[in-house]
Amino acid sequence: MHIMEGYLPLSHCLGWAAVSLPVVVYGSRRIIRLLNEKPETKMLLAASGAYVFVLSALKIPSVTGSCSHPTGTGLAAGLFGPAVTAVLGTIVLLFQALLLAHGGLSTLGANVFSMAIAGPFVAYGLYRGLTGIGASAALAIFAAAALGDLATYCVTALQLALAFPDPVSGTLGAAAKFLAVFAPTQVPLAISEGLLTVIVMNLLQRYSADELSALKPAVREA
Repeated sequence: MHIMEGYLPLSHCLGWAAVSLPVVVYGSRRIIRLLNEKPETKMLLAASGAYVFVLSALKIPSVTGSCSHPTGTGLAAGLFGPAVTAVLGTIVLLFQALLLAHGGLSTLGANVFSMAIAGPFVAYGLYRGLTGIGASAALAIFAAAALGDLATYCVTALQLALAFPDPVSGTLGAAAKFLAVFAPTQVPLAISEGLLTVIVMNLLQRYSADELSALKPAVREA
């Protein structure tokens, strides 16, 4: 993740941006609606964005042109849904590209798709699915955060493989190689992110119970 500036072909950059843009636009409209209808959730939304920013800034080099790190999007996906999380992730990735040299502007669409769209959709699906069958909130948010993180890196590996297929084994072979490079750092990071997100969710349930209660109907509509 955080594929660096100039690393992907221009056609790939434009393609990933075109795929990501409609989701971000839809998420922006949902944020406006949410804040108009439930302004008391504003601080919780800001805290979720800050959580994404802090965790995704903790990068560990793992493969040429990329890095491994937590994403922080599982919490926002569980609270606000994937479309809103796409906007938060896009803002974070834009600031990181401009201020921290994490990722690039040309590759912003690809990074948004992997970290702010694909990962959050997986996280949201797991969170809703597990809570729907009666699993505890702790288990649901752990699975959402950990597996949403891993989903991000699976997509990133595919993005890199599509751009740089293996001369012998093609795209699938390249994807397997990229995944193998990511795995040693990303699997323990995903587990750690899941555990940390459980702690954060427990704190929110203790100190922001009213805001969380206000969110429930909105999340069901995501």
